Amino acid sequence: MLAEIKLGLCNPPDPVYLYVNQGEFNGEPYVWYRYDVNNDKTIPVQQKGLTGYLTQLRLTTKEFKGKDNVKLDIVVSADELYVIRTGIETNFAKTFLLAVSQVQDFSKPLIIAATPGEENVVFCRLYDAVTKIRFRREWNKDADWVEMIHSIQFRLQSQREQRAGEPTCL
Repeated sequence: MLAEIKLGLCNPPDPVYLYVNQGEFNGEPYVWYRYDVNNDKTIPVQQKGLTGYLTQLRLTTKEFKGKDNVKLDIVVSADELYVIRTGIETNFAKTFLLAVSQVQDFSKPLIIAATPGEENVVFCRLYDAVTKIRFRREWNKDADWVEMIHSIQFRLQSQREQRAGEPTCL
């Protein structure tokens, strides 16, 4: 089934970048935000979860205050293409990786939820979007995060290739 394409003026299909951090705007707490580079402005996002299909994990190096920082980009296909960008050493990234390592079928939508902790800490909770069952894995401070990322990337790629080889009905 092909999606109907809306003709006329539109915005280009650039990804929406979401960042993770606790903050408050007009007395309302938030854990996600977008960043307007042109105006050097943080734009809070009130929703705590994002529902979509995990399509890719990327490691990206960004310069911040004269140092290279490694970021985890979590690419999610939903109503738009979203990229959740978080530091690789954050609790959000680590709790996401632990949970997503339990996912067997990436062809099903997931809910990625940002959950505030104490002070500036944000954790990730991951759910099956259909059953609302949470994916859990016990905390392991000594986990091999790089190996976990490579394993998830491999499974995502394998499932993508498997679906590409399946016959389609029009």
